[in-house]
Amino acid sequence: MRIPPLYRKPGWQRFFAGTAVGGVISWCIFLYIYGVWQEENTELIRKQEQTIVDLNNEKRIWQEEYKEINRRNIEKLTVQKINIKITNAEKYKLDSLSILETEDSVHDDISMMLAKDIDTVYKSKDLLKKIIENKKVKINDKRYKLKVKEMVIYTNLTIQLEIDFD
Repeated sequence: MRIPPLYRKPGWQRFFAGTAVGGVISWCIFLYIYGVWQEENTELIRKQEQTIVDLNNEKRIWQEEYKEINRRNIEKLTVQKINIKITNAEKYKLDSLSILETEDSVHDDISMMLAKDIDTVYKSKDLLKKIIENKKVKINDKRYKLKVKEMVIYTNLTIQLEIDFD
């Protein structure tokens, strides 16, 4: 078996030459388009990498500023108000004026804690408790002692007291 001698006919020669030239031209076009596409994608990736680096730097700066502001704010937290409440006054049938006077008296004793930072107040909570519990109150010719039931220390210092006979 042998290959037919088509290489001698000019029509077939033109077909094969056109196929070869078309293949070379299409390969060149493919390489050009692929190269342009790769170049565009490479440039896009570089821009995105730069944007990522810039955003990470900006995020780091914001986080540092945020931490610094939080640190300063924590340092600035101070006691703004003192609330005193006697919880078991009904047990001894005390009038509201006596209760109010007692609460005001305790408030005056611990008013030094106003405008102090929360950390200082927290560190001196035992002192506050002793100041309050050592106070003897005279109401309607009877002596009472105070006991700290609950103490909440934040921007408002809230103290709940119980009253007992001395």
